[in-house]
Amino acid sequence: MPVWVQIDEPWQATLDAAALRRAAETALRVANDPATAEPILLTIRVTDTATVQRLNRRYRGYDKPTDVLAFPADEVDLETGARYLGDVVIAYPVAAAQARQGGHRVEDELVLLTVHGVLHLLGYDDEEPAARRRMWAMQARVLEAVGCPLRPPL
Repeated sequence: MPVWVQIDEPWQATLDAAALRRAAETALRVANDPATAEPILLTIRVTDTATVQRLNRRYRGYDKPTDVLAFPADEVDLETGARYLGDVVIAYPVAAAQARQGGHRVEDELVLLTVHGVLHLLGYDDEEPAARRRMWAMQARVLEAVGCPLRPPL
């Protein structure tokens, strides 16, 4: 399950790309049916608020920043034959502000947002109450499996 993690400057030196990779891999392992498991590729990018706001405006029609965006691709990598699931894009400054507001570590917030984004790539949705409960229940399972102390409200 190759997961590529791209961390923009100035956070490259301080963030643990391996922790985000583990969170994504855990989400794939816990949320996917093992009987239908196939090689999956995806990318996680940690970037600035302006970049995420531009993407949010262009692809979702919301001209405002947000914490995480997921861009499903569902393509096949021609070199490996693996399914390219898509991209998760996280706004570091928004994640840091949410961590401060929640009284927890920014690293844990980034893990939570990574898991949340990967679940969106897998087809989970949080727009409607019933779907949100299903997504948040899976998110809680994944966060527990990865050792993150954060839990979504259920």
